[in-house]
Amino acid sequence: MNLSNLRSKRLDRLGSAIFAEVAEWKQEARDKGLSVISLDIGSPDQPPREELRSVLAEAALRSDTYRYPGTEGTFAFRDSVAKWVNHRFRVELDPDTEVLSLMGTQDGLAHLPLAISDPGDAALLPDPGYPVYGAGLAVAGVEAIPLPLLPENGYLPDFDAIPQSVWDKTKFMILNYPSNPLSATADLAFFERAVDAACRHEVLLVHDNAYSEMAFDGLRPPSVLEIPGARDVAIEFHSLSKSFHLAGTRLGFAIGNREVLAALRALKNNIDFGVFLGAQEAGIAALEMDIREPKPIAGLYERRRDVFVGALRERGWNVPTPQATMFLWAAVPEGWTSRSFSRQLLTTTGVASIPGNAFGARGEGYVRLALVQSEELLLEAANRIGGFIKTVQPC
Repeated sequence: MNLSNLRSKRLDRLGSAIFAEVAEWKQEARDKGLSVISLDIGSPDQPPREELRSVLAEAALRSDTYRYPGTEGTFAFRDSVAKWVNHRFRVELDPDTEVLSLMGTQDGLAHLPLAISDPGDAALLPDPGYPVYGAGLAVAGVEAIPLPLLPENGYLPDFDAIPQSVWDKTKFMILNYPSNPLSATADLAFFERAVDAACRHEVLLVHDNAYSEMAFDGLRPPSVLEIPGARDVAIEFHSLSKSFHLAGTRLGFAIGNREVLAALRALKNNIDFGVFLGAQEAGIAALEMDIREPKPIAGLYERRRDVFVGALRERGWNVPTPQATMFLWAAVPEGWTSRSFSRQLLTTTGVASIPGNAFGARGEGYVRLALVQSEELLLEAANRIGGFIKTVQPC
């Protein structure tokens, strides 16, 4: 038997393996003797607050923490989510039917198409957008229809420009504000238009709000569920990985339309047993602390943003100033493609980024840089990038 043939055709539809490729470029840089500054993966470099680590440690030592926790999450966790959402967005939720725990938002976003659609259905995906959106559709056999996000529109979609023939075959659409990779933001007026479009065209609105707590300059990103009637047509995903640096615990949640959450829960009931109880207890502590004594992490990334953007501009790269997330979305200098710039920057200077076209066709001409290093290392990265731009010609 030739085991090399045991590879699903679905894997060929998953799109770019750019993160694995960048890892190979990193090794190439190290082989040249370069020290690598990783600004590619959006993984927080700081641990959660000490109080949260203590909760997690104490839970791990208890003997009752190791039973199967249940796919939907403990009532205590779901109740804490409902209280936090009400505190943060003034949205009341039923913790029994309108809150679902997840092994991170990526888990929920990847599984959602399997739960609510069938092969041959279609969905609107942001372009540029986070790669897991397309990966989930590929596995489910759902057609991905790009939803253009253009700089001249502030990277917001124009719902009126979508042909009725596209709406007619669309089962759901995914939005993401604050956006990865674009760092674009949206206000309540935009979400009113989005909910109106979802209602008129009878599609589910899926909002990835993983970066709701990572906004700068006093901005407080809204929830789509703040719009009256939104829970009739929408669900929303949130992450404790970004908001509270609990990335390794794999903990997030979905809120909103109870029928959609019930479908996602039914799928997950057949493929997993839920999030480790200790992680849920740490999540409860994080949400309760944020209500009682908020210490937002946004300030850390705002300081890093100011240092890095300022240094890059001083060295000749006029990058924009993002209002949210842990990313810079920057146009590559003239003469470069996304991939050629990202690869040669890494193998020449050791600074790792992600080519913009990994996030969709409209990402060509850009790179994404993550603010996941100290201010000192970001300044060093800016120095290396400045020298690269001045001395290296496009290939």
